[in-house]
Amino acid sequence: MMITVELSMYPLAADYKPTIRAFVKELRGHGGIETVTNQMSTQVCGEFAAVMPAVNGCIERAMAANDKVVFVAKFLNTGLDINRTPDLE
Repeated sequence: MMITVELSMYPLAADYKPTIRAFVKELRGHGGIETVTNQMSTQVCGEFAAVMPAVNGCIERAMAANDKVVFVAKFLNTGLDINRTPDLE
């Protein structure tokens, strides 16, 4: 089953950018998934069996490595073309 996940990470630290960059870089290193990052979030698309271990592992390591970090996630049970800007017309 294809899924799409949208993740937003909020490290509760003054110097938050390196933590976010490290998380996104690690997530992008997983094969079999597609990732797109913008100023608000990162979208991940692929087979459930590839996406979930990548997302879970990256979140677990980020939480273990940081004092406090908040994640907000949305899950959709279909694949979206996350590289394409939607047609709003």
